[in-house]
Amino acid sequence: MDKVVATAAEAVADIGDGASLAVGGFGLCGIPEVLITALLEQGATDLAVASNNCGVDGWGLGQLLAEHRIRRVTASYVGENKEFARQYLSGELEVELTPQGTLAERLRAGGVGVPAFYTATGVGTQVAEGGIPWRYDSGGGVLISSPAKETRTFPTAEGERDFVLERAIVCDFGLVRAWRGDRHGNLVYRRAARNFNPVCAMAGRVTVAEVEHLVEPGELDPDEVHTPGVFVHRVVALTPEQAAAKRIEKVTTRPRPGTPATSGTVPAAGTEAGR
Repeated sequence: MDKVVATAAEAVADIGDGASLAVGGFGLCGIPEVLITALLEQGATDLAVASNNCGVDGWGLGQLLAEHRIRRVTASYVGENKEFARQYLSGELEVELTPQGTLAERLRAGGVGVPAFYTATGVGTQVAEGGIPWRYDSGGGVLISSPAKETRTFPTAEGERDFVLERAIVCDFGLVRAWRGDRHGNLVYRRAARNFNPVCAMAGRVTVAEVEHLVEPGELDPDEVHTPGVFVHRVVALTPEQAAAKRIEKVTTRPRPGTPATSGTVPAAGTEAGR
């Protein structure tokens, strides 16, 4: 029942070429940075990633992207990564853009065994009708575009409405980060760092969690557990230095009198704002 493994390298050792990954985080908040770095060092390539976004240049999933280790991304937001845009527009990367709430529900549905569901989001757009470029060729032409999706009409309180069928996402592995966790794999996320982590944990056939504070079974209040251990297969306990190494994606503050404004992507280790 003890799911703790000694190192992040051991935890990702069996992720092979061509594997699919559900990766938690939103921007740089709550990303499993230690596991991503271990995977970078491990060498797996040709990866298909489902995540809200693909990190930023040089941090998070952006590290794998820079090494051309990702072949396909299913995401809802990609605007903070210049290399991502370059690879997509030059035909090096396949991208399935998905509405954010739909992406979250596709991952959750995969975790609970629901193969597909209907949603009103995207009806009347290319999300439902197809034609969104998934992959370009080297000359800028569309090589692969999204297919049309099944739609149906259902009665609602406001009358009949059209809905589009969306398929669940199940990945070979889920990579997530938690604030606290026990040896059984029960996880608690901290504030906004919860974001996509619970649904990515559910969507992985094998889920690996890096944990900032490892506690013994029974120390977590069951009412506070966000991801039950049944969804988690491996736990990596982070060192204090690893837990503190976090970045803020964009810092925008009002300057104090006599000091300049600060704006940009900067490291913020061990600060409340960086958590």
